[in-house]
Amino acid sequence: MPGPSVTLNVIAMCKSFGRRKALDQVSLQVGAGEFVALLGPNGAGKSTLFQILSGLFIADQGQALVCGFDIGAEPIAALARLGVVFQQPALDLDLSVAANLQFQADLHGIARLDAKQRIASCLARFGLAERSQDAARVLSGGNRRKVELARALLTGPQLLLMDEATVGIDPASRMQIIADVKALCKEQNMAVLWATHLVDEAEGADRIVVMAKGKVEFDGQSAQLIASQQCANLTDAFMRLTE
Repeated sequence: MPGPSVTLNVIAMCKSFGRRKALDQVSLQVGAGEFVALLGPNGAGKSTLFQILSGLFIADQGQALVCGFDIGAEPIAALARLGVVFQQPALDLDLSVAANLQFQADLHGIARLDAKQRIASCLARFGLAERSQDAARVLSGGNRRKVELARALLTGPQLLLMDEATVGIDPASRMQIIADVKALCKEQNMAVLWATHLVDEAEGADRIVVMAKGKVEFDGQSAQLIASQQCANLTDAFMRLTE
């Protein structure tokens, strides 16, 4: 049985779309304060898993527990403890940065004074305090992603899901967002599951879970993956495991 420090526990999860198995007996864990990279090629099942974890899909079989709450049986309690940034942008581009965040705070019933303080804190952390009244559409791709990250953090989640969240932004912004999330992970003892198909984003993770064709093919540290595939680097090991 997982200990109390396990924030996310996915157990033998299955999901099919017609005859295609998107998830096939997927099991993984993420502990409090742990940054886990979910690494897999496109079509591996990463987004399907995230859609189940965020309550958009229902698994055919298996369980997902967030802080001990079953996402299927106790969705309100489970979802209250997670934040998520999806691959597809979800900001209202015509609203200001602050208005986008206030709307999210209102959805979660956060009192206005408390929300104002949380929004100011998040924007300051990501260097966006001076952009609070700018329309989201005038921001760069990297700054829009930072606003989405700030929005996901407003509720103080114990689990943060990042689903290919750096796709389409410049390398410098990509590395900055990764660094910001890793810092938050340690400072707030927050569990992070970071889905990506980019090997360089996984290299500094506490642990790597490799998915391919709906299955978990590896769960461990990068050095162990390299050694298991008898390769010189993580890229080659990943390609060999998933080819």
